[in-house]
Amino acid sequence: MSGPPMPRRRRRITAVSPQTGEPLPPALSRVLDYAQEREGTGLAGDLERIARITDPYELLRAATDRLADAQLEVTELARLRRRLIQDLHAQGLSYAQIGEAAGLSRGRIHQIRHTGPAPEGAFLGAGRITIATPLKREERQGRPVVAVEDVTASGRLAALARSFALEVDTEHVPLGGAIDLNRAGLIVICGPRLSEVMAKAYGQDPVIRWEQTGVGAWALRDTRTGDLHVSGLDDGSGRPRDVAYLGRLPRPDGNGTFLAFTGLHPPGTLGVVALLASDVGALWGQVGTERFSVVVGVSYDPDTREPESTELLTPLYRHGQD
Repeated sequence: MSGPPMPRRRRRITAVSPQTGEPLPPALSRVLDYAQEREGTGLAGDLERIARITDPYELLRAATDRLADAQLEVTELARLRRRLIQDLHAQGLSYAQIGEAAGLSRGRIHQIRHTGPAPEGAFLGAGRITIATPLKREERQGRPVVAVEDVTASGRLAALARSFALEVDTEHVPLGGAIDLNRAGLIVICGPRLSEVMAKAYGQDPVIRWEQTGVGAWALRDTRTGDLHVSGLDDGSGRPRDVAYLGRLPRPDGNGTFLAFTGLHPPGTLGVVALLASDVGALWGQVGTERFSVVVGVSYDPDTREPESTELLTPLYRHGQD
C-alpha cells in the first residue's frame, strides 16, 4: 500500500521507568538471548533426519521446508552479527580493534556493519512475522469486513517489515475477537472494543490504561501522571488529531511477547505505522525486544485522513524497570 512519504528523521526517544518516570539506559543487545532461543535447531541434526526419509516426495517436501527455515536463520544471523558490531563500535571500539579480537580484517568488519538486514528490524520480529487485523460486522448486511484503514496499515507495515528482510504473513482477528496470542512474531492491530482477548492483554500494561469516557468514547490514561488522552473526534473540538496505543505485551502463556497497536480512530492506526517507518531505529535502541508502551499523538489531513505528523504523548515506558 502506498501513502504520503514520511520523512526518515531522527527523533530523540528515551525510555523511562513506569514506576518513577526516571530515564533508563538504552536496551542492550540480545545476541546471547537469541542464541539460546535458537539452540537445538542445528542444521546438521536436521540434515541427518531428513536424509533418512525414504519416501521421495516426503523427502522433497522436508528438504524444501528446511531450506526455507535455513534461509530465515541466515538472515537473522546476519542481523545479529551487524547489531553486535554496531554495539561494540558504540562502546568506543574501532573497527580495527573489533576485527583483531574477532580474527577478521578491519575492512570485513566495516563491510558487515554497513550491509545485510538492519538490526532495528528485530523490533518487529525475527524471521517471519504475522500481522493480524480485525474483522468487523457490516452495519447494513451484517457481513464480516475489514476496515480500509486497517488494510492500508497492514500493507504499509508489511512493506516496512520486508524492507528489513522479514517474511510476512497476514490474518484476521475473527468476529468475536478470539485470537491466539501465544505465538512468536505476532503483531496485532486491534483495540479492546472488538476483542475481549485483546482487552485482557491490554490490562497487563502496568501504566497505560484504556478507559471509556462519559459519552462512551475510548481514551487512553497514563496512570503514572493521571493524564487522559482523548481523540479530537471525541473531545468536542473536532480537531484533526487522533490518539493511538503502541506497546509490546506479555503473551497469556508467559512464554514471550507480542506487539500491539491501534488508534482510537483509523487515523491513529495509520499514524503508528508512520511513526514506525520513521523512528523504528530509535524505538529499538531504547526498548529492544523488551515490554513497553507509549501513547502516540497523530495529526492528520482532514480530507484524506492520512497522517501528517506524529509525537509521543507519554514517555516511552519500559515495563519491569524500577
